[in-house]
Amino acid sequence: MGEITSRARHDRTRRDHSSETAEDYVEAIDDVIAEEGACRVVDLTRRFGVSHVTVTRTVSRLVKEGLVRTEPYRPIELTPKGKRMAREARRRHEIVLRFLLAIGVDERTANLDAEGIEHHVSPATLRRFEEMARELE
Repeated sequence: MGEITSRARHDRTRRDHSSETAEDYVEAIDDVIAEEGACRVVDLTRRFGVSHVTVTRTVSRLVKEGLVRTEPYRPIELTPKGKRMAREARRRHEIVLRFLLAIGVDERTANLDAEGIEHHVSPATLRRFEEMARELE
């Protein structure tokens, strides 16, 4: 079995954390647009329970990363890259959720745990989760 160094584990965790916020935001923006027709900073402050400044800084970072577009006093829009990221994050969440429910985790706990696990699961593990969920369902 291949041994992974402590540094490699920590490097991966740092990478996962840096993309976690972006994934959460693009998924939330996509949800708000689907629910309300448009997404504004205030919608995200309510959804995440954070300050206007925090959302503005995060959205600015997402603009630089090519995930969203926005202009002053205009709604936030996802770019094609942002839409792909939102779809992929939602897909990972659904697979992890299905797996947790299939192994008997209660729905409330499964939803809470899936939100964290989805950001840190490798593609190989995600495939196994999906296979096992399918077998157990």
